[in-house]
Amino acid sequence: MTSPGVRGSGVEFGCHDRRCAGHEGVVSSPTGPARAREDAYRVLFDAQFRPILGYALRRTASTADAADVAAETLLIAWRRFDEVPPGHEARLWLYGVARRVLANQARGEVRRERLGARFRDHLEAVVADPADRAVLDASIRAALARLGEADRELVTLSVWEELEPREIATVLGVSPEVVRTRLKRARGRLRELLIEIDGHGAVPAGHAGVGELTLAREEDQR
Repeated sequence: MTSPGVRGSGVEFGCHDRRCAGHEGVVSSPTGPARAREDAYRVLFDAQFRPILGYALRRTASTADAADVAAETLLIAWRRFDEVPPGHEARLWLYGVARRVLANQARGEVRRERLGARFRDHLEAVVADPADRAVLDASIRAALARLGEADRELVTLSVWEELEPREIATVLGVSPEVVRTRLKRARGRLRELLIEIDGHGAVPAGHAGVGELTLAREEDQR
């Protein structure tokens, strides 16, 4: 069952969990209590969409982030509709939900920033000159971009997320043996691409450091 949207808002929220709609089976045309619940949610959505979006816009750096917060907040309201208080209290309840969604979003951003800082620290360790690091950044990005999507995911999970093959296997839903085989092949392909880029003069003398950065974990896992 799909939660109701608002015409003209450009946003459609869906409930893909049958239980959150109050049904164990698929119901194409809700009737009775289910229809009443949907109608009541439409009223809530009409009244609260703009205030919640405004709340998010004032607390995020982009309209895309704000839209994500509003969407998640109103989807939670659909799933927990029985907990939404009536009248003006509904907006306060939604503000509380939006506040928690924003906090989760902020924690995710902090994790991304920490990962970026960790990667920059690795680069500083292998390339001393800032100008060389800038070129090296571009070289790594260029080489990764030329890898196939599956190989790129393997390499970045291994290097950036510092995951072992068994952990990568859990993420990707394959066996550790498959990961080891594919990762070895992907690292070999990455090495070839970096050498190819170096041959075009794109990578400075610190190119060996790229190999150390991107291939060190292969040695650790042998």
